[in-house]
Amino acid sequence: MAGFVNKLLILLLLFQNICLGFRSPLSVFKRYKDTSRSLSSECLGSDQPVISFGLSDFALDIRMPAVTPKQSDTYLCMSVPLPVDDEAYVVDFKPHASMDTVHHMLLFGCNEPSSAENYWDCDEGTCKDKSNILYAWARNAPPTRLPKGVGFRVGGETGSRYFVLQVHYGDISAFRDKHKDCSGVTLHLTHQKQPLIAGMYLMMSVNTVIPPGKKVVDADIACHYKRSPMHLFAYRVHTHRLGKVVSGYRVRNGQWTLIGRQSPQLPQAFYPVKYPVDISYDDILAARCVFSGEGRTTETHIGGTANDEMCNFYIMYYMEAKHAVSYMTCTQNANPEMFRNIPQEANIPIPVKSDVLKMMHGHNEETKDSDASYLLQQAKKEEAEVLDQGDFYSLLSKLLGEREDVHVHKHNPTERAESDLVAEIANVVQKKDLAREIANHDERDNTILVRDRIQKVHRLESTLRAPENRHFSSQQSKHDEGSWEKEHKGDFHVEEAVEWPGLDLKLGQVSGLALDLENNLVVFHRGDHVWDENSFDSKFVYQQRGLGPIEQNTILVLNPSNAKLLHSTGKSLFYLPHGLSVDKNGNYWVTDVALHQVFKLGANDKEPLLILGVALQPGSDKTHFCQPTDVAVDPITGSIYVSDGYCNSRIIQFSPNGLYVMQWGEETSLGRSRPGQFRIPHSLALIPDLSQLCVADRENGRIQCFRLETGEFTREIKHKAFGTELFAVSYVPGGLLFAVNGMPYPGEAESVQGFVMNFSTGEIIDTFIPLRKGFEMPHDIVASEDRTVFVGDVHAKVVWKFASAERKGGGGINLGNFFASHKGYSRKGFDRLSTEGSDQEKDEDDGTDSEEECSASPLPPAPSSS
Repeated sequence: MAGFVNKLLILLLLFQNICLGFRSPLSVFKRYKDTSRSLSSECLGSDQPVISFGLSDFALDIRMPAVTPKQSDTYLCMSVPLPVDDEAYVVDFKPHASMDTVHHMLLFGCNEPSSAENYWDCDEGTCKDKSNILYAWARNAPPTRLPKGVGFRVGGETGSRYFVLQVHYGDISAFRDKHKDCSGVTLHLTHQKQPLIAGMYLMMSVNTVIPPGKKVVDADIACHYKRSPMHLFAYRVHTHRLGKVVSGYRVRNGQWTLIGRQSPQLPQAFYPVKYPVDISYDDILAARCVFSGEGRTTETHIGGTANDEMCNFYIMYYMEAKHAVSYMTCTQNANPEMFRNIPQEANIPIPVKSDVLKMMHGHNEETKDSDASYLLQQAKKEEAEVLDQGDFYSLLSKLLGEREDVHVHKHNPTERAESDLVAEIANVVQKKDLAREIANHDERDNTILVRDRIQKVHRLESTLRAPENRHFSSQQSKHDEGSWEKEHKGDFHVEEAVEWPGLDLKLGQVSGLALDLENNLVVFHRGDHVWDENSFDSKFVYQQRGLGPIEQNTILVLNPSNAKLLHSTGKSLFYLPHGLSVDKNGNYWVTDVALHQVFKLGANDKEPLLILGVALQPGSDKTHFCQPTDVAVDPITGSIYVSDGYCNSRIIQFSPNGLYVMQWGEETSLGRSRPGQFRIPHSLALIPDLSQLCVADRENGRIQCFRLETGEFTREIKHKAFGTELFAVSYVPGGLLFAVNGMPYPGEAESVQGFVMNFSTGEIIDTFIPLRKGFEMPHDIVASEDRTVFVGDVHAKVVWKFASAERKGGGGINLGNFFASHKGYSRKGFDRLSTEGSDQEKDEDDGTDSEEECSASPLPPAPSSS
C-alpha cells in the first residue's frame, strides 16, 4: 500500500509540473529523485513506469528488478523495450544509484537483448546485435544534461528498440544486510526531432612500447578527418601510471589548434573545450601522450592491467542530425613527420600533487580525511564546470579505464581496482566471446587478428554529404522515367564491412568486378602482369608479348561473405585484363587492353565461346578495337555493348551473336565537353528498366547516359566532388547509382571516394571511403540489390566491401568484441596486446603498387590509365 501511495505522489508531482508548462525535465527529476531516495529501504521492484509529459514528451524509468549480488565484481543486465514504435529522442538522463552500492552503470540501445529473462549475468552479453552506448554513470555523477537540441535517436526504422541496463556491483560489502537493489536511470524522451546528434571520437594508440628506464617516450596518433563537419566541446585524457601529459589538436593547413591538454593523473572527467573548435573535411586530428619509463625494469606495452599502459584522447562533438555519426576512432599515425611541428606545450608534463597521486592509485587510506574531502570537492568543482557546458560528458568519462577515484569510499579500495576500471574498455559493449570466429587460427594468428581489428576498425559511419554543384543536361528524363523509383533520402549510407577478409587476398592489379547469378563476387585481375609505361608504344601496340599470357587464373569467384574462393578460370588466356560483366546466363564477358579484344567465357569453359576484335591489332573500324575498357550485355535483347576505349572514343553495339550493329561517340573537342563526346569511356552500367546505358566518361569526370535502341543522349550527371576523373559506375534496380572517382591532380581539392546517387535526380545521397588502408586507384565498382558494394583497386591490389548501414542495423564500434576475441580475455580486463607480427598493411611484394598504369596516348595532357 505504501508503494502505491508513493507512486501516486510521484504522478501528482509530475502532473503539477505539466500544468506549469513543462519543457525541461530537471525540476521533475529532482522531485522524482528526492521521492525515490525516501524509498531506499523499499525497492521499487521490477516496474518500469512510463510517464507521459503531454503530446510529445515522456519519461521511462529503467531499474534493476530488486537484485542482490552474491559476489564482488558482479555484472547484471536487464532490458526494457522502447514503449513506442515511432522515432523518439533521448534528451536527458537521471541516474538512481550510489557509489556505495554500484561501481558503474551502462545503458545500451539495441534491437535484440541477449536474454529474455527478467535480468541476467552480463557474461551472456548485453545485445545479440550491435549496440550503442547511450549513457554511463559512476562516482555519484550528477544528472547528465545534453546540450539544447541534442539527442540520441531511438525507435523508428533505424533506431534501437530496446534499452539494456548493465550494472557493475564492485564491492558487495554494502549488501551485508542482504537488501535488494533497484539502481537504474530515468530517461526523458521526446518525439520532437533533434537537429543535433552528439558522439565521441576516440584517438587510441595500440602499438606504443615504453622501454624500461627511458625518461621520455612519445605516443603519437593522427588521422585525416573524412566526414561531415563536427563541433567539439569536451575532451578527456587517459593513460595509466606512466602518463605525464596528453594533448589533442586540430591541424589545418599546417596550423595546430589546441583541443585540450591535461595530466592523465588528475580526475579523468570530460573537460570543456575552452575555445570552440570545428572540424572540417580533410582536417587532421592529432594527439600525443608523453610517458616516462623510469622505475620500470621491463618493457611496458599497451594493455588492460595496472602494469600496462594506454594512450587515449576522447573528443566529444555534435553534428547535424542528417549527417550524424555517433562514434569514430583513430588508431594510427598517418603522418609521423608532422609531429616535428607539434607545439612545445605538448611535451611539458603537468605537475600533480603527491596526495592526488595517492588518491588516484589506491593509497587513499594513507591520506588524511581533510585531504580526501578536498580532493572530492575539487572533483565536484571540475565536474560542475563540465556540467555547465552541457554535461553529456560525464557520459563517457565513466568509460574505458576509469581511475581509482571511483573507489574513494569506505569499502577498502585495493590495487586490483585500477585494472578493474581499465577493464571497462572490454565491458562498454556486449560481452560476447568471439573466439569461435578465429578458432581455426593458431595463437599468433589470434594476436594478429585482434591487433588488425583494433587498428583498422574506425567504425565510423560514412557521412551523407550534400550534393555539390549539380550539373545536369538540359535534356531531362521524360516524365515517365524515374517515376517508378523510390525516393532515397539522406538517412541512407554505406560503410566499410571491416570484417571482410578480402583485403588479405593475394591478387594482381584488380581491374574488373561483377556479381554472378548467385550474387557471388567475380574478380578479374592481372596476376603477375602490370600495365606500366613500357606496356605500349605510341601506336598502342603491346610491347611485352614475350612475357606470354598470364599463367594464373585471372577470373576468381568468391563468397561475398567470407571471401572464400569458390571457382577460378581464365588461366593462360589474357595479357592485360580490364573490364568484366556477367550476363543473364552466367557467362563471363571480359576485355583485354593488350589483345584489343572482347571475350565471352562460360563459367566452366577453358576456351572462349565468342571473341570480338583481332588479337594484338589496335584499330577503329567495325572489326578492331583499341584498348577496349568494358562490355555489357542487355538481359532482354542479348545485345552486346563495348566501350572502346583508351584510344577510341566510342560505344559499339553488336548483336547477340557478335555482328556489328552501330556505334556512337566521338573525341572530346577543345573547350567544354559536349554530349556524346568521350575522353576514355571507361565503365558501363546497364539500366534495363529504362532501356538506358550509362557510361563513366573517365577523363571528363562525368556520367553520360544513352538510349540502348538508338544511342541517343539522355542525360549527364556531373558533380564538383567527382573531380577530373570518374572511373566506374554501377546501377542497382530500385534507382541507385554507385560510382568511384580518381585521385586528384596536384592542386585539386576533391578527394578519391565512392558515391551513391539517386538515378532519377542525379543527386549525391552519400559518399564513402575505406577505413582500412585507403583508396589508391579504385578502378571498378559493383553493387547488389541489398546495397552491398564492392570496389576493386588496381594499384592497392585489393577488393573492399561496403555495406548499407540500414541493413546492418545498430551502430557504434564494438570494442568489447574486438578485445573479447583476444585469447585470455575476461571481463576483469584484457591481456596485453602483442605488438609482434602485426599487420603492416603492405605486403613485401607491393613495390609495384606505386607504378603508374598509363596509356601511351600522345594527346596532352596524357591521362593516367588503368
